[in-house]
Amino acid sequence: MSHASTLISEDILAYLEAHEHKSLLRFITCGSVDDGKSTLIGRLLYESQLLFEDQLAALERDSQRDGTQGDGLDFALLLDGLAAEREQGITIDVAYRYFSTDKRKYIVADTPGHEQYTRNMVTGASTADCAVILVDARKGVLTQTRRHSYLVSLLGIRHVAVAVNKMDLVDYSEERFREIERDYRVLASQLAFDEITCIPLSALRGDNMTERSEAMPWYRGPTLMEYLETVEVDQERLQRAPFRLPVQWVNRPDLDFRGFAGTIAGGAVASGDRVVVLPSGRESTVERIVTFDGDLERAIAGQAVTFTLADEIDVSRGDLLAAAAAPPPVGDQFEATVVWMADEPLLRGRTYVMRVGTKTVTATIAPLKYKLNVDSLEHVAANQLALNEIGVVELELSQPIAFDPYAANRETGGFILIDRITNNTVGAGMLHFALRRSANVQWQPVEVDRAARAALKGQEPFVVWLTGLPGAGKSAIADVVEQRLLALGRHTYLLDGDNVRQGLNKDLGFRPSDRAENIRRAGEVAKLMVDAGLIVLAAFISPFRADRETARSLFADGEFLEVHVDAPVELAARRDRKGLYAKAERGELANLTGVDAPYEPPEDPDLRLDMAALTLEEAAERVLAVLRDRQLVP
Repeated sequence: MSHASTLISEDILAYLEAHEHKSLLRFITCGSVDDGKSTLIGRLLYESQLLFEDQLAALERDSQRDGTQGDGLDFALLLDGLAAEREQGITIDVAYRYFSTDKRKYIVADTPGHEQYTRNMVTGASTADCAVILVDARKGVLTQTRRHSYLVSLLGIRHVAVAVNKMDLVDYSEERFREIERDYRVLASQLAFDEITCIPLSALRGDNMTERSEAMPWYRGPTLMEYLETVEVDQERLQRAPFRLPVQWVNRPDLDFRGFAGTIAGGAVASGDRVVVLPSGRESTVERIVTFDGDLERAIAGQAVTFTLADEIDVSRGDLLAAAAAPPPVGDQFEATVVWMADEPLLRGRTYVMRVGTKTVTATIAPLKYKLNVDSLEHVAANQLALNEIGVVELELSQPIAFDPYAANRETGGFILIDRITNNTVGAGMLHFALRRSANVQWQPVEVDRAARAALKGQEPFVVWLTGLPGAGKSAIADVVEQRLLALGRHTYLLDGDNVRQGLNKDLGFRPSDRAENIRRAGEVAKLMVDAGLIVLAAFISPFRADRETARSLFADGEFLEVHVDAPVELAARRDRKGLYAKAERGELANLTGVDAPYEPPEDPDLRLDMAALTLEEAAERVLAVLRDRQLVP
């Protein structure tokens, strides 16, 4: 019986007190199909002697029904909970399990090894302190081993145990183990690991799991459990880093208290320390460190606390409190690595919601520099990232953020991307550095502003964005509306999709990534024209909702009116003066929206024009009626 089990039976309060102060190690297991990941974790759970009797009974019962070990226990069944996993003998989802020893508490993530489940592995690895990478002693280092090792390194895990499993099937050969160890260290020389420990073992037989194996007397290193009990926890490293606290909540229960709550993401802080609020750059002194159990003199990484400051300065959710003597950089344009986790591809020019710690901003994919072939580590030219692909991009943010490179602090350097339409998480990323132009290029303030230009013209500037299939009538309607506005003395400009492609967007094709960039540029031009005090009529197919939402986000509430020029494709083809549909039918034109390229109609436009029932003049009058109702024109 372990010391913990004895203490539980004799003095439960003493056990709980000791358990509360144990360090917590989060680790993942990864490997190729049938390397024995689930068996290894199942054996650890079994050897920890903390399985309940009903769990053991269920394991025995399941081993008889679904097991692969004859009359023996199949430890993998403790983790492979999905029916599909048991039927195929593989791991699909991330399975988290919790156990403890006398020295530590553990959270282990059993992550899937298949390439199509890369996003699942990224999820499991994002909070791990170390990785246990399994290698089948019979097969040696495989392409998937390289893939998993790269992902582990990419996600900031610096401590790796290479578990050479199934040594019993190679007669516990030291020669075979040394060969695999050499191969792996050659592979890992290209990666950013601080420490690699290779351990020969048999998860099924228990060799070198918790006790040293008599079958491998030539091995002098730690058992797997000894390694897990002594490897450095990332929290320990972060406690030596500069102080960082992302502000999660401004706590103001009454007029006499104003505190800033959050979890310390790095370093330590004490009352009286100077701190800086970023990105504003204002400095103050820590007055109190408040917790539920009372004030502290000092707090360290991992603790959830509330700070009060000596000065009344502006601090909001999403700001970062940092050591004044060692502040992080601030920027609004970055190079970053992105792991794409959605079926809809990442496209250049598209804008997403980006969450870094507690800060939420919008981020536009500027260029996609390249995607990574994870198996060969080659850089591959690309226009988009598909599901489970990894690439290096440049990001342009809507406002500056304070950050640390991901390699230095995962909390302040990691981020997620969220789809603006569905609110689904579509990507996870790691910030590398701020681009030089982030600091060197700044908005130039001018005395003559938008309000002055609009007042001179005697009008309120805004954008009418007409979207629809080719041939639906967008440009024709915009032309009529502009003539009517001109007759009213309004100052206007018509941005037509084809006209813009004659010059500014001449370099763009019609792939999804080019279409996204086309609308991004058009939106920025329309924004400048509104700033000049003009009424802008923008006629673009703009087939994707996300890109139209990106354009809308550039303007204030009430400045952007989305008009869906709704015509069935058959009607649009009959009215098509350019002959695009005829060319597409003859196979002379590819990627025509509505034929062999998708169109996503607006779900809630400001105005829908049913072109099967309206004439051109009637459609234009409907647009003007909305403008009059909103008091945008007389």
